[in-house]
Amino acid sequence: PPDRERDTLTMTFARSFLRSAARVAKGPAARRAFSTGARAAAASARPTGYKLAAGGVAAAAALGFGFGAVTAFAAEPKVDFAAVRKDIAAILDEDNYDDGSIGPLLVRLAWHASGTYDVTTKTGGSDGATMRFTPEAAHGANAGLAEARKRLEKIAAKHTGLSYSDLWILASVVAIKEMGGPDIPFHAGRVDRPSGEWCTPDGRLPDADKGTKPGTIAHIRQIFYCMGMNDQEIVALFGAHALGRCHTDRSGYDGPWTRAPTTMSNEYYRLLVETKWVKKAWKGPVQYENTDGADLMMLPTDMALIEDPEFKKWVDVYAKDEKKFFADFSKAFQKLTENGCRNLEGLKGWF
Repeated sequence: PPDRERDTLTMTFARSFLRSAARVAKGPAARRAFSTGARAAAASARPTGYKLAAGGVAAAAALGFGFGAVTAFAAEPKVDFAAVRKDIAAILDEDNYDDGSIGPLLVRLAWHASGTYDVTTKTGGSDGATMRFTPEAAHGANAGLAEARKRLEKIAAKHTGLSYSDLWILASVVAIKEMGGPDIPFHAGRVDRPSGEWCTPDGRLPDADKGTKPGTIAHIRQIFYCMGMNDQEIVALFGAHALGRCHTDRSGYDGPWTRAPTTMSNEYYRLLVETKWVKKAWKGPVQYENTDGADLMMLPTDMALIEDPEFKKWVDVYAKDEKKFFADFSKAFQKLTENGCRNLEGLKGWF
């Protein structure tokens, strides 16, 4: 809702200013002014939940900021992230959705919200939750993700001060853990953007096929290198295909990658290297199926991981060592979801 988005933006701005001021405060006078302003902000709550601090102006002046730089500090309600985690875990099981869990869907939401980051322009990424708006919500790669956003609305409404940006990422972190995957560090502080003008252009997420093996391999590197990833991180992130399935009414493709699509494991890699894959004979786009049952599928981008020798060496590592996969996936997924985030608690960000 517009009011909630405005409130979140205002509160996060205040927090960001306080952090910046604390870093640049030099000398006793500046530090005293900053401290006085912060205390005044904490002591002067308005009924709306905002805290207006006259002392904040003095702090800004002492630190060298103009009057227009800051006129108010917002009272940021403290989000109980332990409670948010519990609320997320409580909605994961859904008997009538796919394979009985929305966990894979929430992982895809976070992945697609984050994968738009461009390391050169420093735009995109999870900071902003811009998929709430058109045109990003309508990008082909995001088909079906309205279902994920809808299921998180009650949690967003329940926890005052929780940004959609943080919620989407935390939902994926909780889902991965609940599905047997590794712990992934989570840091709050993402800021929701107020409109679609912040949406990134279409084409920043990977396509499933570029028509030829060399073209598909080159496409994977081009997309992931733009995010600041290397070959090892690319292969580790592909391991999320252990989860979920494709849908003909969304991507055009059909079927799960593994026989346990709600369990995080290294099974995706084992199947890639130990199973014989052939092109599926159907009227849909090119995909591959296993010869020992035709109940699984791989996309051309999946097959690229065993067709390129640099990718293949990491597939072999992860197929044999789930512990190594979990450790590398955790690091890569944290990087993916924190790319471009400038105000995460306790971090400077990956950008």
